[in-house]
Amino acid sequence: MTNTTTTTTTTTTTTRRLIVLDMAGTTVADGGLVERAFARAADRLGVEPGTPDHAEKLRYVRDTMGESKISVFRHLFGTEERAQLANSAFEQAYAELVDGGLVSEVPGARAAIEELRADGHTVALTTGFARVTQDAILDALGWRDLADLTLCPADAGGRGRPYPDMVLAAFLRTGAVADVRETVVAGDTAYDMLSGRRAGAGVVAGVLTGAHDRATLTGHGATHVLDSVAELPALLPESS
Repeated sequence: MTNTTTTTTTTTTTTRRLIVLDMAGTTVADGGLVERAFARAADRLGVEPGTPDHAEKLRYVRDTMGESKISVFRHLFGTEERAQLANSAFEQAYAELVDGGLVSEVPGARAAIEELRADGHTVALTTGFARVTQDAILDALGWRDLADLTLCPADAGGRGRPYPDMVLAAFLRTGAVADVRETVVAGDTAYDMLSGRRAGAGVVAGVLTGAHDRATLTGHGATHVLDSVAELPALLPESS
């Protein structure tokens, strides 16, 4: 009688994901440049530093981090003409600060993106800034070819966060996954979390390197909260 031993080999398949990452505060450290650029824009429109009006407007800018900047200025300055003037001044000021070498990657961000893509995931970088500012940041960091796709609000119909439009645009444009639940959204603001949840993403990860704290991120729908985007590659196998 012959004994036959059968060996079964189990192959583990990693789920391919679409990864939608915010820039400033999540993958990019800008050291508070949004507030500095806002101060310059506000000054151009006659909002004096130290006044209650200036303090109120700055508080709104902080509370709406992650939102399309033109939407913020429409709220703050009322008319479309003044909003566009403020937005142009803001974008110019931010670009000048970027050109001055005042942006850097969040430690480990580039390596995390490279690891995610090497593992077969598709990565999109999104922002609430205009395209000209997004491109200035990408150029300053040498990130033009780092991600599969970059999107600003104008690339997704004009509405930024907390609308789901940029996440859904990434889903449609890349065709990387068949189900929106295979999308991962990561960001540092409440609006990032709302955008991800409204888009139907399966993982909505808040990171603690930017504007909002753990309680705020969780309260606006984060499924996970990470110290940094550098931890994201390790999270994905656990969430498959």
